[in-house]
Amino acid sequence: MSDTNGLNGKHFTPVGSPKEAIFLEGPQSRWQELKFLFKVMRQFIHGFRKLHFLGPCVTVFGSARFKEDHPYYQLAREVGRGVADLGFTVMTGGGPGIMEAANRGAQEAGGVSVGCNIILPHEQNPNPYLDHWVDFEYFFVRKTLLSKYSYGFVVMPGGYGTLDEFFEAITLIQTGKFQKFPVVLMGKEYHKELYNHIHSMVKNKTISDIDTDLFLYTDSIEEAMAHLNKYGVEGFKLRKRKRIKPSGLLGEK
Repeated sequence: MSDTNGLNGKHFTPVGSPKEAIFLEGPQSRWQELKFLFKVMRQFIHGFRKLHFLGPCVTVFGSARFKEDHPYYQLAREVGRGVADLGFTVMTGGGPGIMEAANRGAQEAGGVSVGCNIILPHEQNPNPYLDHWVDFEYFFVRKTLLSKYSYGFVVMPGGYGTLDEFFEAITLIQTGKFQKFPVVLMGKEYHKELYNHIHSMVKNKTISDIDTDLFLYTDSIEEAMAHLNKYGVEGFKLRKRKRIKPSGLLGEK
């Protein structure tokens, strides 16, 4: 199937690679599913080798649609600088908008800037402020790599994908699948309805009172960096060390 029935009889084309869309339709032949498994394994291994020596990271999530003159772009640029000043590698989805701004700020601060880029029809090109990047065909592989090397997450204004990453991170922390990494939700005006909804979940007892402590809600760069430092750097006793040089022979360059 090339598309799916949507609301009011409209049709939606699946986002992502055609191969991923076909895989998600349901069971394929055993041979097709085995080939898909090996392709996924190859992408995981490639990502692991390329990113292995680039951490510890803080991942910045946010919309690809904000332009350079937008206040949120400038805020993300400051976030990138601040995260780099803490000694972290700045990791993003590698695309434009908020992602570009955070990577740009990291480079301007002399830090390391990394992207995990998803191949899409309109947002597939890595932004120009990346020291290293990996292209991924499958969303779920990319999502794993965006988390694997991170000791903290900064969630900027964004759309469905950004909120997906935010809720996945705090769900994994809540359920003990992640350690208690610091999560920062930035953009109080943008996220105010989301923040109110989270508190309505507390009121309706679908989450606990303490679950609102899983993230910091702020507009302040200083407060955000202090949170990342306290629960990321100090919390995990991170220390600066000499970076190991990647090996081209092992696919790490």
